[in-house]
Formats: sequence, structure tokens, C-alpha cells
Amino acid sequence: MGKHVLLIEDEPNIIEAISFLLNRDGWRVDTHSNGIDAVEVVQAKSPDLVVLDVMLPGKSGYDILRELREGAATSDLPVLVLTARGQSRDREMAERFGASRFMTKPFSNAEVLEVVRELVTP
Repeated sequence: MGKHVLLIEDEPNIIEAISFLLNRDGWRVDTHSNGIDAVEVVQAKSPDLVVLDVMLPGKSGYDILRELREGAATSDLPVLVLTARGQSRDREMAERFGASRFMTKPFSNAEVLEVVRELVTP
């Protein structure tokens, strides 16, 4: 099986779209939909890449990203941050907390695939 992606997103339509897209491209996709225990799920699943929404119930994606970067096992884990908020302030926060890449919603399927492939090179 291909590489493993953990999608942390609470919007069902986006979960379905990204899961379908990545599965079709040969990726194994796990999903999680709340921020409260997202860091623990990342640690338990050990994905090759995390696709992380910013606005999640329980805890923001920025807080999750900061915690991942502070953890020894997850400090170098590629994280693609997705958000509906595309202001420069949001991009700066993502960069400050250590996002590997930043993408705004709506996004193109081709762009998601390109970034995911780029972040997880064999």
C-alpha cells in the first residue's frame, strides 16, 4: 500500500473529497474530526503526512501544529495546513508554528495531490 495520510478535518464534504482523491492516488487515508485528542491520534497512527484544518472543534489547528512541533517524534512530520481563512495573518501564523505548506479552501484537486506528493517523497 502507498504512503499514509492522516486527515484532521471536521467538514464531511471535505473529508470525503480529500479521502477519495488520495485513495484513488494510492494513499492510505485515516481521518479524525476534532482537535481535542488530535495530537494523540497523530502519535498513535504515525502517518507520513498530516493534512490539518485550522478551525476544529475543541482545539485549533494552530495549537495542534504547535504541539506536534514540540514533540520529539512529530517535530519533523510534514503538515499541510488547510483553512478557509486565507488572510496573510493566517499564513504567517501557520509558518510561525511550523507548517510545511499552507493551502486555502477552496482548493483544486490537482494542487492537493501535487503538494501531498511533494511533502512525502520516497
